[in-house]
Amino acid sequence: MTPTELAPRFFIAVAVILLFCKLVAWLLGKVGQPPVVSEMLAGVLLGPSLLGLLWPGAQAALFPAPLLPILYVVGQVGLVLFMFQAGYAFTSHRVTGLAGTAGAVSLAGVSAPLVLGILLVLGMAGFVPIRTDGVSLGVSAAFVGVALAITAFPMLARIITERGLAGTRFGLLALASGAVDDMVAWIMLAAVLAFASGAAGPALVTVGGAVLFGVMLWLGGRRVTGYVMGFPGEGARLLGTVAVLFLVAWYTDEIGLYAVFGAFAVGVVMPRSAQTDKVVDTLTPIAATVFLPLFFTYSGLRTEFALLGNLAVLGFAAACVTVAIVGKFGACWAAARVRGEPNTVALRVGALMNARGLMQLIALNVGLEAGIVNSSLFTVLVVVALITTLMTTPLLTWIDRREARTSAPTPSRVAVGTR
Repeated sequence: MTPTELAPRFFIAVAVILLFCKLVAWLLGKVGQPPVVSEMLAGVLLGPSLLGLLWPGAQAALFPAPLLPILYVVGQVGLVLFMFQAGYAFTSHRVTGLAGTAGAVSLAGVSAPLVLGILLVLGMAGFVPIRTDGVSLGVSAAFVGVALAITAFPMLARIITERGLAGTRFGLLALASGAVDDMVAWIMLAAVLAFASGAAGPALVTVGGAVLFGVMLWLGGRRVTGYVMGFPGEGARLLGTVAVLFLVAWYTDEIGLYAVFGAFAVGVVMPRSAQTDKVVDTLTPIAATVFLPLFFTYSGLRTEFALLGNLAVLGFAAACVTVAIVGKFGACWAAARVRGEPNTVALRVGALMNARGLMQLIALNVGLEAGIVNSSLFTVLVVVALITTLMTTPLLTWIDRREARTSAPTPSRVAVGTR
């Protein structure tokens, strides 16, 4: 399709996505799910799993294959702007002892699902068609382990923001741990891809690039952003901020760390001032309302659940969901408790860290394009992403109610005498 032909398809697709996301958000809001979950589910429902099954002609007309890369790129704009805001909000609260606990939670949240995922694949690979021809069992097992170790950092940040949890201890712990989790997971993913291709270059670029990025951020990040915030005029500050954001997003994407971490890092080093507040308040609403839903919808349009009709695949999916929850929720909860956090804080951190969301789907798309993930494994891990994300809000609500019941004053007993 030519650009002239794609333009009207893009406009109608965006209109359908935004309106459908709003409808699904309204419906899921009745059961307490945040809008971020509706945006992920909307993409699945608009894709081959439902619309393509019931009305394939409409699905193909609304979302032709050449349109998907455009939706992805535009969605990236919203994601970068939103994660910039999340990083800026992250620095507005200080919590004592955060680094040690966040490090312990992150270590547990990566290592436990990684090991359990590898063992699961090694034990069940002979019974389930999850290996691609020409890909070793070790590569498939390592990929599943890394995929289960991923936390949906953008989704976690959005759930925390939408529920007003950004100033809580468990919200900050989850943000810090999730950021480290995903950075480590993407480095491990680069290593798996390098091993699968037989080339060490990509992994070395990711590790070396991450170290260089950290050094540059430490030495000059606040100086550069402070200089941008000193520009005369709101328009100049806005333009300078977007330029820095996109340059950093380009760099982190190029080294294999993904753009969200660059955007979050820029937000963290931004100087806190009225000028910065104004820039953030200008960028966030349009990004969250218009652009971001396109990102959360993109991967859903590429998923299909028909393969779950195979009982072996369905059983493997159930096992993967169980391992994912035990490895992430259980390990993060245990690590927080070992670090001395109250049980209510540890439970909430585990619930937030357990969500995989679209970050896992992005990793799956990378694996699919690299030829190390087949359609069955892709479908199974999409199920993991959906279930672990959908359960986050109900689990947090249950924890809130449990805490309220526990802290409620116990009615005094009235002695009843015998007559």
